[in-house]
Amino acid sequence: MLGYTLVGFIGQLLQLYTYVIIAAALISWVRPDPRNPIVRFLHMATEPVLRPLRQLLPPWKTGGLDLSPLIALIAIQFVERVILPLLY
Repeated sequence: MLGYTLVGFIGQLLQLYTYVIIAAALISWVRPDPRNPIVRFLHMATEPVLRPLRQLLPPWKTGGLDLSPLIALIAIQFVERVILPLLY
């Protein structure tokens, strides 16, 4: 019973983090004020995941596009659709 609850909670956290990554990617398109608390929160919440992905695939190798949010979202979807159902 606790295992199902824990797996469901992890799934909800991953879904919430998906929204945070999407918000951070969208806000990066509009030259945000770095002192804004929302921008700072999004940066602090996503950089620990996106920074290593940027080092693996830097934007100068991808034609100037930062694909790290897309890669992170694909990884989250893989965990949600493949790994978590195996734990049920």
